[in-house]
Amino acid sequence: MRHLFAQAMYRKVGQPDTALENFELPFNSQLSPENRWIMMASLIPWSEFEAEYRINFSEERGVPALPFRIALGALIIKEKLGITNRETVEKIRENPYLPNS
Repeated sequence: MRHLFAQAMYRKVGQPDTALENFELPFNSQLSPENRWIMMASLIPWSEFEAEYRINFSEERGVPALPFRIALGALIIKEKLGITNRETVEKIRENPYLPNS
């Protein structure tokens, strides 16, 4: 079976998902569980989807693909806000809630 992204490589990052209560902001603040992005992220079965995403890539050749959570999270942010790719990157850089969605 030929995979859709056969020219790209995917390596699962060995880092566990950071639990919301363990994510710290500067000045000893924490993310609010009531934030819309955090609530939306909690509804997504990240590990299950990551397993499906991973099978579309080679494990041995090509440039490694982005981790699934980053790829899907950025797409959700882009579509939800109706912004360009560049604007999406800037929004993620500026807002600590967005990378955790």
